[in-house]
Amino acid sequence: MKFSDSLKKSRDFQTVYKKGRSYANKCLVLYALPNHSELNRIGISVSKKVGNSIVRHRITRVIRECYRLHEDSFQRGWDLVVIARVAAKEKSYQELEQALLHLGRLHGIAAVDEEKGE
Repeated sequence: MKFSDSLKKSRDFQTVYKKGRSYANKCLVLYALPNHSELNRIGISVSKKVGNSIVRHRITRVIRECYRLHEDSFQRGWDLVVIARVAAKEKSYQELEQALLHLGRLHGIAAVDEEKGE
């Protein structure tokens, strides 16, 4: 990822949870907090409620890939935490991709898709 790094420390996740804003849809919750740098930092959380380790890792990989492919459409300088909900395990790649972009647009940090008129 060109403009992004990973959130790894529990302390960083807790800061985003406490000080950041969140929006949610059926599949995902997205917390966002400005970090005043030229990089985005993204963390992905999938709890055991969602499924076994195979399911959790698949969802994590799909979310990370969705973000990587659309990284240019996200503004820089944000700490992002994506939380997968139980409904995410039945969703396809395209549905999770649309859910992530929808939340980015709600936060005002993802570019609006002109061809769809959203």
